[in-house]
Amino acid sequence: MSDVRYLFIIGTGRCGSTLVQELIAQHPDVGFISNVDMALAPFNPKGRANRLLTRAVTGALGRRDSAYLKHQRATLAEHVHFGPSEAYRLLDAQLSPIVSEPFRDLTEDDVTPWLADRFRAFFEERAAAQRTPAFMHKFTGWPRARFISEIMPEARFLHVLRDGRAVASSIVQRPWWKGRLGVPGWGFGDLSPELSELWAKHDRSLITLAGLEWRILMDAFDAAHERVGDDRWLELRYEDLVSDPRAHWPSILSLAGLAWDDRFEASFQAYPVATGRREAFRRDLTPRQVEQLEEAIGGHLEARGYATGPAEG
Repeated sequence: MSDVRYLFIIGTGRCGSTLVQELIAQHPDVGFISNVDMALAPFNPKGRANRLLTRAVTGALGRRDSAYLKHQRATLAEHVHFGPSEAYRLLDAQLSPIVSEPFRDLTEDDVTPWLADRFRAFFEERAAAQRTPAFMHKFTGWPRARFISEIMPEARFLHVLRDGRAVASSIVQRPWWKGRLGVPGWGFGDLSPELSELWAKHDRSLITLAGLEWRILMDAFDAAHERVGDDRWLELRYEDLVSDPRAHWPSILSLAGLAWDDRFEASFQAYPVATGRREAFRRDLTPRQVEQLEEAIGGHLEARGYATGPAEG
């Protein structure tokens, strides 16, 4: 078993996990796969220059969601970004598309000796090349935690959770969302009879389907958490994280075995955290669409501490 602490950040997508991923990548003791590794994939650099690039690329050039980028859209910073990548094309090429785009969650039963060896070697070789005591990677969509834990029983998991109404509102705006293809083309398998009936009741609303995607994923995350156990799993709500980041980041660093030193403090203070979109779904969706979402996922929302019904205030 490796001495490296492996941290996998997992979430549904559009859940705020990128904010966490990019700030952890600023820590000097963390290795990761970068977009430069993706661009240079034929040469397989394994991220050897990532720490150097992280130190060199400062300010807005290193943060694609900074206030600077939002207001200076025509600058070089708009087109230049260095940071961690989910690296699905690299995973396709060096592991298997099974890992990148499964139609259901991957579990311990999907682990084969061939794939287990390739998966472990993929991450161990990069951790060794970057010489960091911790290595971080992010997966969105299915958690894959049961699969990863079977291969790497030392791995830790950080689940970044966000209000399912906000996630649904956001993903339907993304060009990569396959829900526009309907079921089963959306990539999450067939709906259960219960969910299929609910979707039909809503005239096959794409907003409702996006909410059902979140609900299905929440069930998968719950099953993964139960399998992995509390000692290697941390769940944080995005809304709590952005409302009081200093209160929650120590637990994230502890999970990864990282110290909050002066270098990370400087990155923490410089990194912008936007708080204005926590309930943007109420602006981006109609009241009827919000009501339908709450009918479809209300129980799952309330179980995770999200109030339903009219907005407060």
